[in-house]
Amino acid sequence: MVAYTIRRILLMIPLLFAVATVTFFLMHSVEGGPFDTEKPLSEAARQRLNERYDLDGTLLTQYVNYLQRTVQGDFGISFSNDRPVRDIIGDRFSVSIQLGISAFLFAVTMGLTLGIIAAINQNGIGDYVGVFIATSGAALPSFILAPFLVILFALKVDWFDVLGWELWNYKKMVLPTVALGMLPGAFVARIARASMLDILRQDYIRTARAKGVKETRVIIQHAVKNAMIPVLTVLGPIFAGLITGSFIVENAFAIPGLGNTFVGSVLIRDYGVIMGVTLFYAVVIAAMNLIVDLLYAVADPRIRL
Repeated sequence: MVAYTIRRILLMIPLLFAVATVTFFLMHSVEGGPFDTEKPLSEAARQRLNERYDLDGTLLTQYVNYLQRTVQGDFGISFSNDRPVRDIIGDRFSVSIQLGISAFLFAVTMGLTLGIIAAINQNGIGDYVGVFIATSGAALPSFILAPFLVILFALKVDWFDVLGWELWNYKKMVLPTVALGMLPGAFVARIARASMLDILRQDYIRTARAKGVKETRVIIQHAVKNAMIPVLTVLGPIFAGLITGSFIVENAFAIPGLGNTFVGSVLIRDYGVIMGVTLFYAVVIAAMNLIVDLLYAVADPRIRL
């Protein structure tokens, strides 16, 4: 497993190099620049700004400088607030990961509960209710669900706050958590239900029941444990997607996270923030995929990496 882990980490290097290269040239291929405003700058002022942010050289020179800084963990300086991009990522990602973890826990809890109950009560009321909730959640993307939750639970009944994020303050946490976690929760529910139905039809489940093993023990110890293999397959990408794909929810609820910052940087063409966040997200996603692969061997010893 150690050799496999090292090999996968080494394979991340060309992946990150490709992401950095594509992002750099795509950003610089867009017409205009970060200093193009309604009130044109003087040539002297533009020259000073280009020198300050390393934009005065040729495109190839800028690219080489960018790669050299990136290897050292330096993503440059933000054009908008003159702060190191690394510091901005560190400050804003702490909020995004709080939101992402909250949504992930909600999605896993809801998905596993609905999927297991639906499988145990196949073609019964529990199955119908679980499938209905999962289908409804899958049909409502976050950009539709977020305003619906705001109108219903914040404006109509005034149960929750609309704007901002504060850890452990349920009035600020519930709506963005549900808006972000409902779609992946519905996906987990469908995977868990299908996996549980397949496991419950296996011979060893019938054998355990024939031996008189309590139904609760059959479900928890034998069925649920083995049904987790397909679920684990999707949990890694789901977690990475939740902590890196909260752009819409963060904007809808004015949450000062990394997704909100990224959207703002695109609007003002803040090259440093855009490229830094994109590369950072690529590292997170690659790392989560590696962790999921390693968890396979832990969940099922029959799997060999």
